[in-house]
Amino acid sequence: MWAWLYATRLPAMIKLKIKYDPRQPNSLFNDAIPPQARWKADNYNHLMEQPTLFYAVALTIAVAGGAASSIDVALAWAYVALRVVHSLIQATVNVVALRFLVFAIGSLVLLALTVRAALLVF
Repeated sequence: MWAWLYATRLPAMIKLKIKYDPRQPNSLFNDAIPPQARWKADNYNHLMEQPTLFYAVALTIAVAGGAASSIDVALAWAYVALRVVHSLIQATVNVVALRFLVFAIGSLVLLALTVRAALLVF
């Protein structure tokens, strides 16, 4: 996503002669960038939010539980797959209702994984 962000955002900024001014609010800068290029940056930012919880939970299961169960592995891969689908939706067509549905399902999968990790620890 990081490479895709720069591969679309930088050419858009060059083409439109957009210059970043740190004295201006970020919203003015973002408003000048075409939506299709902005979607990649939005998704990149989203990947720094909820997935960090996933990393902590997966690591907790790996350390506290020794070998993760097949359920834990299936939930982890399901979450990863749902995040990839979410990223592709947001970065390409950005249909919010569809994106939200995939996000909500992914959140439920992450919740199940988190509960399983908590049961291992406590």
